[in-house]
Amino acid sequence: MENESTQTPLLAEASSSSRKDEEEEQISPWTEEGEGLKAIENEEEQRLLPVKEDSAEDEDDQSPIEEVALTVPTTDDPTLPVMTFRMWVLGILACVVLSFLNQFFWYRTEPLTITAISAQIAVLPLGQFMAATITTKKFFAGTRWEFTLNPGPFNMKEHVLITIFANAGAGSVYAIHIVSAVKVFYKKKLDFFVALLVVMTTQILGFGWAGIFRKYLVEPAAMWWPANLVQVSLFRALHEKEERPKGGLTRNQFFLIALTCSFAYYVLPGYLFPMVTSLSWICWIFPKSVLAQQLGSGLYGLGIGCLGIDWSTISSYLGSPLATPWFAVANVGVGFVLVMYVITPLAYWLNLYDAKTFPIFSEDLFTSSGQDYNISLIVNSDFELDLKAYEKYGTIHLSTFFAITYGVGFAALTATVVHVGLFHGKEIWQLSLSAFRDRKIDVHTRLMRKYKQVPELWFQVILVANVALTIFTCEYYIEQLQLPWWGVLLACVIAIFFTVPIGIITATTNQTPGLNVITEYIIGYIYPGRPVANICFKVYGYISMSQALTFLQDFKLGHYMKVPPRAMFHAQMVGTVIAGFVYLGTAWWLIHSIPNICDTALLSADSPWTCPADRVFYDASVIWGLIGPRRIFGNLGEYEAINWFFLLGAIAPAIVWLFHKAYPDKEWIRLINMPVLIGATGMMPPATAVNYTSWVLMGFIFSFVIYRYKKDWWQRHNYVLSGGLDAGLAFMAVLLYLCLGLENISLDWWGENLDGCSLASCPTAKGIIVEGCPVFS
Repeated sequence: MENESTQTPLLAEASSSSRKDEEEEQISPWTEEGEGLKAIENEEEQRLLPVKEDSAEDEDDQSPIEEVALTVPTTDDPTLPVMTFRMWVLGILACVVLSFLNQFFWYRTEPLTITAISAQIAVLPLGQFMAATITTKKFFAGTRWEFTLNPGPFNMKEHVLITIFANAGAGSVYAIHIVSAVKVFYKKKLDFFVALLVVMTTQILGFGWAGIFRKYLVEPAAMWWPANLVQVSLFRALHEKEERPKGGLTRNQFFLIALTCSFAYYVLPGYLFPMVTSLSWICWIFPKSVLAQQLGSGLYGLGIGCLGIDWSTISSYLGSPLATPWFAVANVGVGFVLVMYVITPLAYWLNLYDAKTFPIFSEDLFTSSGQDYNISLIVNSDFELDLKAYEKYGTIHLSTFFAITYGVGFAALTATVVHVGLFHGKEIWQLSLSAFRDRKIDVHTRLMRKYKQVPELWFQVILVANVALTIFTCEYYIEQLQLPWWGVLLACVIAIFFTVPIGIITATTNQTPGLNVITEYIIGYIYPGRPVANICFKVYGYISMSQALTFLQDFKLGHYMKVPPRAMFHAQMVGTVIAGFVYLGTAWWLIHSIPNICDTALLSADSPWTCPADRVFYDASVIWGLIGPRRIFGNLGEYEAINWFFLLGAIAPAIVWLFHKAYPDKEWIRLINMPVLIGATGMMPPATAVNYTSWVLMGFIFSFVIYRYKKDWWQRHNYVLSGGLDAGLAFMAVLLYLCLGLENISLDWWGENLDGCSLASCPTAKGIIVEGCPVFS
């Protein structure tokens, strides 16, 4: 394919995949033969980058980001076909399978996410098989519609597009939470067609402004999106031919070993010995001490000393620590320590907000006596707050940790805006003045300019059409969704405003501050007492921004792999639509086929269908939507002081910026990223302490120790290892479920106890009676 415009809408023309000249040969940074080291002067430091000895490259031919320069190729073959028959078949198949599996596992107590890396590996032999067996005959030969089902060998760019489809299936559809909350928890009416409209509009809405913000978050080299390097490394390991170094392994061999070991090992945490998910050894030493178990429990306490020897524990909420730069890992670690080991214990043992009446770590809602709050008693027939019933039953109480996490969410939001304004404001302003063309660009952006770009008009049309459809949906089905038209517009404004600042944080640290708290806070104040309106506003305001970042991250992956932008656009759009249908269909089927799904009071003790993430979403709808922030965090509530976190979050990055200006030669000061540090515990709950302790330890080992002292090993194997661990776990998890889970075959021994800390959730206030807990006097 000479360029993208020569393709038919669905099938690529046959084309030669040979190189045009020797200068375009692909150079692998892992190739040992003929490799040299060239010192490249950067703005602040020298970096050693591998290049060919006879190369004429200068610093313009390498990314200024060392991890990118070590991982991403700086060559391209624009003749490779991409929009091929096998790409569409395998891409759609990968999207459907991953969408079904991820939604199927999402309602389980230990939700499992099957990443796109699994599909990335699985489709390779299928693509090669199709290339070897499908006819190469040309159809409609000699006409403008000429095409072939088999344009030649299965190539890396086809593989990238299939992975983009898989990414659409691997990312959860957040709007499904609305379906779960309304139909399962509130037990109210929500039609399938209405749910489908909500799912589709929320999934596609962010695509509109994602395209508009490409020049801010995709083209600049500084926006390097660390998570993409795992997939780039894996693509190269699977496709590039590499001679085995003496006494070592090729990347492909290393990947297969990592996958096999991960696959075999996961039978322990996944079935035989689940306790390795959270080794809370303090609880074993003090089996009857509430205090010791509060301190040591990795799942229900502070997690001091606990460790998870399980890749799903390590990567399930924060992503792969191997794909996160060390400064971001350090920021997360410091933030976690401050919240979990300083603020939470002080607040609990000082009995702030009657903290000892409730568990030290819990996302549940409680009465003043420490019992679970029965929400159904305060909802009237119009699905709104029954104020008289609420006043009679009493106010809602939170665990102190849960209240603090909301405060941390407030602070992270203001910290993000101030941090980006101070540290990146100048660059954003220059880009806004269209100064990008006059700025020095990196090799990847230069190579991508040979392809036809996606016109901004396409994104603008998508944006306008989706906003119009969303307004129609909310207004026409106002009785079910409760959200008026002005709420839709306000949600869009919030999402657009925060896409760039949060995108900068994600693109440089691999950590994403969330908008869920601020969106539900705003609509809760403006439009209280309507829980569905609140969660719809949150989904439109938060997930449209999140989807925009997902699209931008995929654009950056295509940018690194030199995939034509228009091909990326088609794959993203089609994949997103297919994923929406499959996710909703799977959720609808599960809700109507599994008795008492998500209802822990009616489910059996060993039932896996407890829906932890959906329960957190439901609890949030009660706090912010039904009760409203004014009666919890406002002048009518108990937790009004939590609002001071907004101010603290705004001040913190300003202090770092002032120190950076005062000591510009101290580079470590600039690496203090307050949005990441403050928002470190943003995934808690449902994430727990053991997820963080294990993640930070692995990040320290790989992103600091090995990266610093064994850089050659890190360069060859780090991202490949991450992909192998992900893939092996995913394959074994699916196998265990199909072979054992469907038949409810389980073991019964002490190693089945996930945490061994049964007293960690007990209150310690005097006279509080909770089943299974000692009563303090």
